[in-house]
Amino acid sequence: MRLRWLAVVVLLFASFMDLLDTTIVNVALPSIEKSLEATPAQLEWIVSGYVLSFAVVLITGGRLGDIFGRKRLFLIGVAGFTLASASCAAATSGDMLVVSRLVQGGFGAIMIPQVLSIIQVLFAPKERAGVFGALGGISGMAAVAGPLIGGVLVTQNAFDLGWRSVFIINVPVGILLFVASCLCIPESKAEKRVRLDVPGVALVTAALFLLVYGLIEGRALDWPVGIWIMIVASPILLVIFTVYQRARDEKSGSALVPPSLFRSRGYSAGVITQFSFSASIGGFFLILVLYLQIGLGFSAIDAALATLPFSIGALVGSGVAVPLGPRLGKSLILVGALAQVAGYLWIREIVAARGNDLVGADMIVPMTLAGLGLTLLVVPLTDVALAQTSIANAGAASGVLGTFQQVGSALGVAVVGVVFFGIVGVAFTPTVLRDAFLAGIWVPIAALILAALATFLLPTVSQVAAHKADAERALNDAEASRTLTPST
Repeated sequence: MRLRWLAVVVLLFASFMDLLDTTIVNVALPSIEKSLEATPAQLEWIVSGYVLSFAVVLITGGRLGDIFGRKRLFLIGVAGFTLASASCAAATSGDMLVVSRLVQGGFGAIMIPQVLSIIQVLFAPKERAGVFGALGGISGMAAVAGPLIGGVLVTQNAFDLGWRSVFIINVPVGILLFVASCLCIPESKAEKRVRLDVPGVALVTAALFLLVYGLIEGRALDWPVGIWIMIVASPILLVIFTVYQRARDEKSGSALVPPSLFRSRGYSAGVITQFSFSASIGGFFLILVLYLQIGLGFSAIDAALATLPFSIGALVGSGVAVPLGPRLGKSLILVGALAQVAGYLWIREIVAARGNDLVGADMIVPMTLAGLGLTLLVVPLTDVALAQTSIANAGAASGVLGTFQQVGSALGVAVVGVVFFGIVGVAFTPTVLRDAFLAGIWVPIAALILAALATFLLPTVSQVAAHKADAERALNDAEASRTLTPST
């Protein structure tokens, strides 16, 4: 029992480290831009490249764990993530840092799917709610703790490394995680033989890469015909991927993304909510930090402190959402989305009114409101979104949900970047950056409105409770069957 909870601590810490790396780099971007003479496109890739490679490898990483052993793949992911972090810290150019971030995200996607799979092995369905709640709370906290930790490291010039410290800090943490994982995480594999869908991986990877590459590089290249061909080709490849997945699922039942999952209206709504929410958070913090640091001259720590109320709101929201989530279900998710919309609109009005006189204290209340909404939405979402999926498809459904989260984050950063850097151009003046922020923030606001609308189609509280009861009965039946088998 003790080792089981130690394993959970290790798994949650690994999840926190991964999620932290999607945001910790934000406050270091101005320092990276000066040190490496990085272009705006490279700055976007440093943020979105991580989540893009994470997204396209995520489901594959989960399948590899089912085939070769979840503990083994978790250890490979931790080791690769740690080495890639060291490579990020050693980067001598913007291109090297971008490539290192892509590799880092790929190994993160090998590591993280094993977290949910191992938790499902270690805990019965009735025990998982608290663990998933903690995981949701960590997701929210990591999203906003990143800028604060990054701000402290960069401003204090930790170890005389400047921005490189936000990556090198992962090295000792990764080594400790690797050792602890060897000692307390049990090995497990899928009971049924699982096959890897290589053509499916290739199709979805190409589709996502073409879209994100086109959005990020298009502005810098002045939108040539080749970029538009890439952007148009992306949805065509996604259609081909969908048709192929349907055929593969009918033939062998080994599709990378089982189409049967989306026959559930509630699950589809959960995917849209997850995708839209994720698209909002990364883009918002990217443009906020760039505006505060480059436009208004905030130091890295000052910019991080300006986001601290968001962290406090998220912490409060997590404490509220864990007990209220099972009672209120999708209503709580809707409240969370609307609270974030209200917070972002409020921040926009403050920035427009205060202009160059803006200080971090001006945003305390709306940032707290937005942070509160973050965890009210994210903590109960996984349980609610999975409430109409079959027990047999639970693993695949979780993996697809996580993939849409990462894809949403990557696309959110890319679309916000198109708007923000399109207005900025080469004029990094306070007035131009403020105008760019005021325009760019409409992207996360629109994404959250879509998330709020999707919540109306999510499963009800009674459906969530019924799903948990079915899962518990299925587990009890399976255990009873294994007990009886030796004597028959």
